[in-house]
Amino acid sequence: MVVEQRFLRYAIFLASLLLSSLSSLNAQKGNYNSTAYLPASWINQASKSQEINGTDETTVLVLPILLRGSDGPRYVCGFYCNKVEDQCLFGVLISQYTPNTDNYLQSPKLVWSANRNNPVQSNAMLQLKEDGDLVLANSDGTLIWSSNTRGKSVSGLNLTEMGNLVLFGPNNEPIWQSFDHPTDSLLLGQKLARGQRLTASVSASNWSQGRLSLAVGSASFSAYTESDPPQIYYLSGLTYPYCEFRNGSFNGFTIPLASVAQFIRFEPDGHLKLYQWGAADEFTEVVDLLTFLNDCDYPMVCGNYGICSRGQCGCIETTNGQERYFNEIKSRQPNLGCSLVTPISCDHSQDHTLLELKNTSYFAFHQSSDKIETLMEECKSKCMSNCSCKAAVFYYTDQLHRDLESKGYCLLLNEVFSISNNERSVDDTILLVKVQNTHVNKSRRKTVILASTVGALFGVVCVVGSCLVLLMRVFRESNETEGDFLSKVPGMLARYSYENLKAVTEDFSKKLGEGGFGSVYEGALSNGTKIAVKCLDGFAQLKDSFIAEVQIIGSIHHVNLVKLIGFCFEKSHRLLVYEYMANGSLDKWIYGGKEKQSLPWSARRRIITDIAKGLAYLHEDCSHKIIHFDIKPQNILLDQNFNAKVADFGLSKLVEKDQSRVITRMRGTPGYLAPEWLSSVITEKVDVYSFGIVMSEILCGRKNLDWSQIEEDRHLLSVFKRRAEEARLEDMVDKNNLDMQVHVLEAVEMMQIAAWCLQSNFTKRPSMSLVVKVLDGLVAPETNLDYDFTKPSAVETGAAGDQGREAFHIASPLLPSTLSGPR
Repeated sequence: MVVEQRFLRYAIFLASLLLSSLSSLNAQKGNYNSTAYLPASWINQASKSQEINGTDETTVLVLPILLRGSDGPRYVCGFYCNKVEDQCLFGVLISQYTPNTDNYLQSPKLVWSANRNNPVQSNAMLQLKEDGDLVLANSDGTLIWSSNTRGKSVSGLNLTEMGNLVLFGPNNEPIWQSFDHPTDSLLLGQKLARGQRLTASVSASNWSQGRLSLAVGSASFSAYTESDPPQIYYLSGLTYPYCEFRNGSFNGFTIPLASVAQFIRFEPDGHLKLYQWGAADEFTEVVDLLTFLNDCDYPMVCGNYGICSRGQCGCIETTNGQERYFNEIKSRQPNLGCSLVTPISCDHSQDHTLLELKNTSYFAFHQSSDKIETLMEECKSKCMSNCSCKAAVFYYTDQLHRDLESKGYCLLLNEVFSISNNERSVDDTILLVKVQNTHVNKSRRKTVILASTVGALFGVVCVVGSCLVLLMRVFRESNETEGDFLSKVPGMLARYSYENLKAVTEDFSKKLGEGGFGSVYEGALSNGTKIAVKCLDGFAQLKDSFIAEVQIIGSIHHVNLVKLIGFCFEKSHRLLVYEYMANGSLDKWIYGGKEKQSLPWSARRRIITDIAKGLAYLHEDCSHKIIHFDIKPQNILLDQNFNAKVADFGLSKLVEKDQSRVITRMRGTPGYLAPEWLSSVITEKVDVYSFGIVMSEILCGRKNLDWSQIEEDRHLLSVFKRRAEEARLEDMVDKNNLDMQVHVLEAVEMMQIAAWCLQSNFTKRPSMSLVVKVLDGLVAPETNLDYDFTKPSAVETGAAGDQGREAFHIASPLLPSTLSGPR
């Protein structure tokens, strides 16, 4: 009996050893599964990866998870890693099956990746979870990518014979597939549908998304740069409502018939190339599908501001010999482009000038629908008056009779890419490039010095005079009665007694809300007009401050500002009477309860514009510049027609119109404060920053800080930064509102405006009047944006940083205004 047991154990051992050997042999020959069922997980282990020498002299590691194909094209799904830098992508690779070899994967090419903008490291994990979600997490557990299929009845993961990675359901129906989320390549049989695009990588060694895209629109197929607006360098019609990579053709292009593995790749330089498995057992370029374009017709052939001449790159050269405006970024790599010696400053627009480059052409001009018919001088004027304009392209309609009165077509550019130099042409476009002059002539300097001296003397006289007037006023007011004081308040404001307001508010029984300086109550005048009464706390002794600000704020009238209609100044009682806003504050409509669901896209867009117009008026159109300091949804009120009005000036500071900055103590609401509060150098741009946050909350339908979210999504600005880097801003649009999802593309465009307002460097934020123009479609927004919205600004605060502009500093503490609107 013992002998039989020993024999049985030995037989089992031999069988297991044989199975292990067969399994190893099958792995070498590529007999991996093409399907996995949930739950399943895979760890990116370098020890189990196959080492492959890349064509760009880099060494890559491939760890297969699924494999498909035993004859002809072979597809692998797995980890694809740069061995030196330990950066890995989860994706799909294409290769060619070679018989009579133990190497199951030869010279593969990556044709799809899930995390191209966010590589993982060794020991990262891919999981096909029980809930149906396919997720990729880094070695430290950080979530990197998800298929977002949680709860969608996923049964498994399959790599098809076409190289399509599919999450399938109980009936083998596709629930998610990689073909619907293309990166930079197309496989045979794959369609590029309407609204989809290919986005080139930054370079052969940098896998992240670059700025060139190839997209299918409603009626066209175009290649363009990701600027704002996009600059198109190739445009064609559609053979079908989609572009399909067929055997022998692609959207009208004739390509070689596929007898071996093929794929199309949109390259970092903007070329669209077909690759095919060759005799050298690797992929080689067969045809460039955009060969009819010249070498200089590609946007980044010579980089930003680069001049392309017969395939050679250089910088724009000035003709007057007085000043150099451009430098090569790298002298040994002229194709990387050029940079401005002095960046264009919106604060010194008087020093802008346009360089006129003749016999040039610009790739985006003829394909653009944004060009307008006008005169050359008007074209120049439009660019000079718009700080976002970096250059203008002008083309005379009548090339034979060109003069100042001849019309042509004008295109304004917010960013300048490669320029083509047509040395043998005399009738092409004229490029007007904006530059910043750094020299100041002697006469101008003398004028500035003289004006500063006279201004200083005048200032001393004014200070002395003001002190005398103030002393006389204090002496006179000490003998005035309260009634005499108030009788000098000009304007149409009504004065109410405390008993009167107590009666109309039913003894302050209907509380609307509570602000920083008191509570707000609903009331009704004898004629039936509803009002909101704010009772201010702790201001019994601030007679001068209270009456001065009633006088100023009461004179402000704008459709997008809550109107102050009266006040009470009686003994210790300080009350303000405002117009009543039927729909209350904005916060409950964008992230509170069921009401949020009913606020459609059109209303949200109008509210954003209304807020911008109200702030623009406070900053630029009042007799005093008024900085609000506390822009947030609770301080935006909605009337019965959902028109938005800015309320609660309780933290505002009146600033003279010729003062550019103010130093004061920190004030406002945490979560809406601009980074420059850390430096205590404050301008009206703190309101622009807060407006950017409110704008983001309106578009996303959530709070800036939401503790109900997972840790990495609690801060809206962090999500904004991450989604912008992933080019997935559409994922942030309010998902709980169907109308917002219908207008998701428009909402994403407005997010770019919000990002402009959220620049951490306050000098790069637009003014509110410029924001209004952008919202009205009159001006294009800035596109060169930094999405790290919360880092402290490094802007200089001294005289050098101001370059001649006066910085206004307040040494003593400022009393906050108490004119707070209802909440």
